[in-house]
Amino acid sequence: MNAEISVLWDKVQTMVRDFVTLLPNIVLGLIVFAIFFFVGRQIKQVVKRLTRNRRHARNLGMVLGRLAQGITVLIGLFISLSIVIPSLQVADLVQLLGISGVAIGFAFRDILQNFLAGILILLTEPFQIDDQIVFKGFEGTVENIQTRATTIRTYDGRRIVIPNSELFTNSVTVNTAFESRRLEYDVGIGYGDDIDWTKQLMLEALHSVDVVLQDPAPDVLVMELAESSVNIRVRWWINPPRRADDLDSRDKVISAIKKKLVENGIDLPFPTRQILFHDQTEDTDGDRSRQREGWPSGKGEVPKPRSIGGSLRQLAELQDGNGKLDSQVVDQEL
Repeated sequence: MNAEISVLWDKVQTMVRDFVTLLPNIVLGLIVFAIFFFVGRQIKQVVKRLTRNRRHARNLGMVLGRLAQGITVLIGLFISLSIVIPSLQVADLVQLLGISGVAIGFAFRDILQNFLAGILILLTEPFQIDDQIVFKGFEGTVENIQTRATTIRTYDGRRIVIPNSELFTNSVTVNTAFESRRLEYDVGIGYGDDIDWTKQLMLEALHSVDVVLQDPAPDVLVMELAESSVNIRVRWWINPPRRADDLDSRDKVISAIKKKLVENGIDLPFPTRQILFHDQTEDTDGDRSRQREGWPSGKGEVPKPRSIGGSLRQLAELQDGNGKLDSQVVDQEL
């Protein structure tokens, strides 16, 4: 028992001597680490001040500042460890960090991809906070650009969270990228109406709307000779180009055009369709003497065509006194 206690006591004394020997290195290492930690905080503040002129400086400054601070603190940690433990080389730490970085990269690939995409979005600014964008069927106002995802608020009050990697690698439509935006709408007029006179009326209606910009000036173009109408495209510019202004201008422009054309007797036709029901087979195809629209073939003599009024009149005659159809009479007629 005494021998075991003696061995234990020797080990404790050795540890104390080693600690006393390393104490100056530990103190120096802590001082160096504290210096790097303080420098990292100062770098973070400098980065925030440098990005203050951007619209979303809060997000960009916070991300880049934390990244610069983390790198500075990590370098200070390596230097401090090399001071405290002289046998530990910085190259060994860098090698260990590289191996760990590869493993972490595979494990958190999506997270790192979104993080890098978020930094690039904040730096390149393809869109900014409060911009109105369209992405894969989602449309709304950008609320926040974070390191992992970007959030947009839809026009009906919902929040959409989109990963930054998706936004950075796919097409995004920014509706508010410029000060003004052009809108358009197609109006159909009758084939018998005067096209030049109608275009002049549409331009007068456009100039009467206060939200329509005069520079660039609105224009009216004939676009299509459709089945039931001549389609004329009306184009105008608005400022600002936000969703609310878009809807407001459309309401005023379309209402003004409709009122102007109706007052001047311009026809606004609607589609007209004529439907013919054929009971036509290969045997009767092309033989008009054996087949008529809406009449089954193979029933003997082909009847003469009847009007809709005549058919309804005959149907009324087939009703009995109770207002019901006589099935035997109907069968004989058919």
